[in-house]
Amino acid sequence: MSIKLFRRHISNFIHSTSVLHHIWDPINKNHCLNIRYRNPNANLLTRSLTSFPLAKQITQKSIYVLDSILPLKLQVRSASNSAVEMTMDKDVVRFCISKQLERSSDGFTQRETKQKRVKMSKKAKLNELRFYRLKAKKKMRSPNPEIRILYRLGKAKRKEEWLIEKLRKFDVRKAAAEVYDPEILTEEEKFYLKRTGEKKKHYVPVGRRGVFGGVVLNMHLHWKNHETVKVVCKPCKPGQIQEYADELTRLSKGIVIDIKPNNVIIFFRGKNYVQPEIMSPPDTLSKAKALEKYKYEQSLEHTSEFIEKLENELEEYYKHKARFSKDKGSSPKD
Repeated sequence: MSIKLFRRHISNFIHSTSVLHHIWDPINKNHCLNIRYRNPNANLLTRSLTSFPLAKQITQKSIYVLDSILPLKLQVRSASNSAVEMTMDKDVVRFCISKQLERSSDGFTQRETKQKRVKMSKKAKLNELRFYRLKAKKKMRSPNPEIRILYRLGKAKRKEEWLIEKLRKFDVRKAAAEVYDPEILTEEEKFYLKRTGEKKKHYVPVGRRGVFGGVVLNMHLHWKNHETVKVVCKPCKPGQIQEYADELTRLSKGIVIDIKPNNVIIFFRGKNYVQPEIMSPPDTLSKAKALEKYKYEQSLEHTSEFIEKLENELEEYYKHKARFSKDKGSSPKD
């Protein structure tokens, strides 16, 4: 009689809740039961329960339950790919039917539940931004100079990392160098080409964008009618003129005749020059991207200088603080 009453309590509880999670007494450890695919002709197993809330309402004595006759098949059948899982820990048994299974080649695996992203309202976003602004303003107006310097230093370092990530997008993979026979010029030929290049007025400018596809294109257009071309690099940092000369030599296959002190490079097209079909190399940046890269580089340079300045200020403050505390400790007490 007690077994029938207990079965009725179990079936009512399963139909009223989607998750069955109660505490049971174990006999076997880590035992999982899939009622839907269980063999109905399996041996009847019995387990004793000592701490189950519904059982306590019926009787305080130990109750024996037959696993194969529990009326859970109806509930499991109504749910898609549901499984009844029973886990045991110490003197407690947990019984759960809420986990969903996916069919695979190895059998059934547990389905991963995706967490939905909670969308913030416009008012919540504004409140969050206002909170961060007030927090930053509080640090900027702090009477402690250490807090002010550390806040500005952390902000500058975050900006530096962001700029480095932006500049990585402009890295272009260099194409494999083509094998070509460099022409050997005598001293007389070099002197003649140098004087010829100095006298002619046509030139190709290299500005703040640096070397990009348009510069190489202009060089080839000049070499269509002239043997030499001048490349004027302004503005140019000390030592950067040599980098420009090497890069343009690689891209245009020209020969450097002379590098002037006023940042002017004279290029010779070659004796057996043939104008290429694609005059702008594919492994170069466009005019717009070259300008964008220049802006990020300038910003990174100024940010690095600012970080160095703040670090020096912080070091001076620590020295002053240590000196002040030392003088205060060595002064005689009244």
